Amino acid sequence: MAYLFTSESVSEGHPDKVADQISDALIDHFLAYDASSKVACETLVTTGQVVLAGEVKSSAYLDVQRIAREVIAKIGYTKSEYMFDSASCGVLSAIHEQSPDINQGVERSNPEEQGAGDQGMMFGYANNETETFMPLPLMLAHSLLQELADMRREGTQIDYLRPDAKSQVTIQYSDDHKPLRIDTIVISTQHDDFVQPAIPGEAAQKLADEQMLQKIHADLVHLLIPRVKSNLPPNLQELFNGDIKYHINPTGKFVIGGPHGDTGLTGRKIIVDTYGGRGAHGGGAFSGKDPSKVDRSAAYATRHIAKNLVAAGLCDQILVQVSYAIGVAEPVGLFVDTYGTSKVNLGDGQIAEKILTMPEFSLRPYHIEQRFKLRTPIYLETAAYGHMGRKCETVTKTFNKGKKEEISVEVKLFPWEEINAVHAVKTMFNL
Repeated sequence: MAYLFTSESVSEGHPDKVADQISDALIDHFLAYDASSKVACETLVTTGQVVLAGEVKSSAYLDVQRIAREVIAKIGYTKSEYMFDSASCGVLSAIHEQSPDINQGVERSNPEEQGAGDQGMMFGYANNETETFMPLPLMLAHSLLQELADMRREGTQIDYLRPDAKSQVTIQYSDDHKPLRIDTIVISTQHDDFVQPAIPGEAAQKLADEQMLQKIHADLVHLLIPRVKSNLPPNLQELFNGDIKYHINPTGKFVIGGPHGDTGLTGRKIIVDTYGGRGAHGGGAFSGKDPSKVDRSAAYATRHIAKNLVAAGLCDQILVQVSYAIGVAEPVGLFVDTYGTSKVNLGDGQIAEKILTMPEFSLRPYHIEQRFKLRTPIYLETAAYGHMGRKCETVTKTFNKGKKEEISVEVKLFPWEEINAVHAVKTMFNL
C-alpha cells in the first residue's frame, strides 16, 4: 500500500539557524588563524540579544561581537523593526578555556592515536532517489527555502519577504519505496505588514490581513514553485501536479518572527541538518564543534561511506552507524543496514566488516580529519540548508577583510560529499 513521508526545513533566518551560523562562524575564524583550535561554542539569540557560551583552546584571539554582527547582517536582520538588528543587538560572551580533563583524552604525542572527543553514536545515510543521494522530501524542503531566500535578496518578484521561514514537503511513495507524487507542501514565511486597513477597526484589519495572505499564497505558488521546479531533473518535475495541497502561512500573517518571535539555540535542528527523518540520528548536534568532536566529523565520515556505497551500486539505500568511547581512537563498532536492498551475496554484518578494512573509510578521528581536511574553515556554509547533499566545491574565504589581520584561505566545502571511493568499493565487493 502506498504511504506518505514528510520532511521539513528551516531558513537561514530561523532563530535556531541564526544561532548555528554564529557558532560555526566562530569555528571558522578560530580554525583560520589556529588550525589546532579546540572549540565547543553555543549561541542563544532572542529579542535584541545574542549570548555566546562555550569552551575554547586556541592561540587565536577573535572579536566575537563583530563576527556575530556580520553573520546577522548577512542573514538579513538589518532593520530595527525586526526587533533583532545586527547593528544594535547586544552580544554577550561567556566563552572560557576548555577543560584539561577533556583535552587529555583527545590529544596524543602520536597524532594518529588522537582519541574521540566524546562517546556516542553517529549515523550516515544515503539512497538513490535523487542525484544527490538524499531523501527527496528533505531535498525539496531545502530547495524551497533556498530559492525563497534568493527571491528575498533579489527583491524584484517578491519585495515583502523577511528572513524567517519554514517548509515541509510530503511525498507519496509506492509499495517498493519509489516516489510517486508530491502530496503536500507547507511554507510559512515571515513578511512585512504590507497591506494596511483602509479604516480603523477589527473588520477592516481582518480584511487587510486576508488580502495580504492571498497575495503571499499566490506569489509562492505561482512564482516560487516554478523556480524550484525548473532547477530539478525531468523525473522530479513530473512529481509536481495540480493535486498538490498547499498550506501557505496556515496560521495567518507572520510579521513577528526571527529571534524576536522565538528564542534560538545552537543544535536544535539536527534532523533538518541531516536526513529529514530518514535513517537515524545519534542525537549529537554539529554546529559550534571543531572536528575533534566525533558528533560532527564521524557523521560526515559515515555519510561519505553511505553515499559512495550507494553510488557504487552496492545497494539502493543504506544506514551506517559508528560508535566511539571518549579518548579512544578505534571505533567501538560499525553497523550497516541496507534495508534488504543489497546487490551482493553478503550479510550486512559482513559488509560492515569489509568497510572497516578499507583505508578510504578509516574511522579513526585523526584519519577523518585528514581525509576531509576538517581543520580548515569550512563550517559556516554547513549551518543552513543541511550538512549533507550539498555541492562539493573549492572556494577562497577571506577573514577580517579590511583589517590588518586579514587572511584568505582556499578551502574545499562539503568534501564528505565527494564520490571518490566508488572504484575502491567496486573492487572490494567485486561489483
